[in-house]
Amino acid sequence: MSRFDARAGAARVGVVAAALLTAAGVATANEPHVPYVPTAPNVVEAMLSIANVGPQDYVIDLGSGDGRIVIAAARQHGARGFGVELDENLVERARERAIEAGVGDRVEFRADNLFITDISRATVLTLYLFPSVNIQLRPKLFAELKAGTRVVSHDFDMELWQPDAQVTVPVPDKPYGAPESQVYFWVIPANAAGTWAGSVTSEGRIVEFRATLSQTFQMLSGKAQLGAAAGEIRGGSLRGESLRFALEAVVAGRSVRHEFEGRVEGDVVAGKVTSSGGPTRGWRARRVQRAAINITPRPADL
Repeated sequence: MSRFDARAGAARVGVVAAALLTAAGVATANEPHVPYVPTAPNVVEAMLSIANVGPQDYVIDLGSGDGRIVIAAARQHGARGFGVELDENLVERARERAIEAGVGDRVEFRADNLFITDISRATVLTLYLFPSVNIQLRPKLFAELKAGTRVVSHDFDMELWQPDAQVTVPVPDKPYGAPESQVYFWVIPANAAGTWAGSVTSEGRIVEFRATLSQTFQMLSGKAQLGAAAGEIRGGSLRGESLRFALEAVVAGRSVRHEFEGRVEGDVVAGKVTSSGGPTRGWRARRVQRAAINITPRPADL
């Protein structure tokens, strides 16, 4: 966990912050920074494993401390990347550790403010920050990260943005709280919000398709129509650019469920649809009206 300038908008989080400060041996009075608390090695590995980090990845760690996450990504998984840390002493320590680990040519460390750092190159982004900071960073993640980028947070979630996966890692000597750590995992979703028009094709027969989708984080809702079948969208979600939802409708007194899967590429989506008791068919649609992803929802929106 990094130190960063409180004037950049970082706030402490009550009892948790006090516990961290006490555990780190830092006085709470007039302390303008979040304390540095190292991530246990087995938690580092869990974070990299849940994101399936490999040689093709570029890992950015916001609040990189002594650099252990980025160094492990390079040394053990063949990745490249950089860490951002406001404390220049920790940055220097991270650079020394990278050279010692033999990955000085694959990683770098910057003394900078994480709120203004360009993170658009990341394929994996790692965090160990307080919940309030995660929430402040959330618009930046959606604005700068490409669809499909994997985000991993140690111990603290994103409130209403539910993780795509979560694991618990035992940490017997953890300096605060329970002797375990939570690892949260998200995949930045593509924007599928708006109105789509297209068709489903099977054996030369074309059936018109139209849908209006609302998107809150990676979750989709709305209404769709496939030929004479019209109804609510159920179980809609995105994992990166991969989309899936179901259209449930009653046609001629019979309930029919159409399962859609596809890939969103800009304003075009294409994939397959499987209908109750029927064959798998291809479908394709183009967005005729774009909408925004809702990343500031109320609980009632979910």
